Amino acid sequence: MPIIYNKLFALLAERGLNAYTLQKEKIVGNATIEKLQKNQGNIDTRSIVRLCKYLQCQPGDIMEYVEDEAE
Repeated sequence: MPIIYNKLFALLAERGLNAYTLQKEKIVGNATIEKLQKNQGNIDTRSIVRLCKYLQCQPGDIMEYVEDEAE
């Protein structure tokens, strides 16, 4: 998958938060958190908006495009 979310988890750690916090605060659901952690599947833009609003950041602060080697 060419979009990875490693920046999201680094930002969470930097702010003393974790994936459980996102679930507990109902920012995103468990299935979305699993996709984010595994960098798999498509994440709905509404989830990206909720994450950015909660973390007061821009999409580029939580996700990164990495060119797929297979292409």
